[in-house]
Amino acid sequence: MKLAQDRLDILKKIEELERNGLFDLDVELDPPGKELLPHQVDYLNTKIKSKISSKYAFYLARRFMKKAIKNKQLIIKEIRGIENLNALDEGAILTCNHFSPLDSFIMQIAFEASNKKKTQKFWRVIKEGNYTSFPGFYGLLMRNCQTLPLSSNFTTMKKFVIAVRKALSRKDLILIYPEQSMWWNYKKPKPLKSGAFKLAYQNKAPVIPCFITMEDSEFIGADGFPIQEFTVHIEKPLYFDQEKSLLEATNELASKNFQVWKKIYEETYKIPLVYLKKTD
Repeated sequence: MKLAQDRLDILKKIEELERNGLFDLDVELDPPGKELLPHQVDYLNTKIKSKISSKYAFYLARRFMKKAIKNKQLIIKEIRGIENLNALDEGAILTCNHFSPLDSFIMQIAFEASNKKKTQKFWRVIKEGNYTSFPGFYGLLMRNCQTLPLSSNFTTMKKFVIAVRKALSRKDLILIYPEQSMWWNYKKPKPLKSGAFKLAYQNKAPVIPCFITMEDSEFIGADGFPIQEFTVHIEKPLYFDQEKSLLEATNELASKNFQVWKKIYEETYKIPLVYLKKTD
């Protein structure tokens, strides 16, 4: 089967960005984002309308996931470290690498494989444009499947921070992609932004590093590339030294999180983590 040109273009763009060290730039042609105003979002789904919309969106999402799994379009080979979620008795920030719109589904499945789904909720932080401007089916899910959108509006962000605090205080789990960008089927861990770790520090919450590895399956997708088989790695929680300053503590934990990801990458793929450079 011929390889899809748009995926070849994306892979070329990823290589160029990696060579230039621009790891936080997106490569997909997402619609331009609009500003998210305070009245446009009901964080934590407190209103009846939001609860109904969320229930409907989850129904559609589960139907989509079941079909994708049945048709071998989504293949989860293994979930490792589920005991690290089961042993958790507090709210936490989960970090994960971002390489596909499906990784959110994968992490939802991992959460539901734990013993937490009956007592805790699973939220995911998304960027502003994904909430305000993303069209179609995925846009519906991004607005209604327990998402916490960021915003360029100061007042909206105050609501966001309050929602995060409330969710963590009632022992919910919050998924954040600290790489900031999504690079299609990119296997390497990218440098991490500090936002996820600042939120954890400010709320005295642990960080659980999660990393998804992949390998070619025997099935070929509509784009001509092998469909990936995914393994979810859920590691032990990382805790802050609250005696340290916000800057020092967040930098330290971001570094520890990255080292956990790096170790998983190198042990899984049996190669050292090396990024392309301009001189290569």
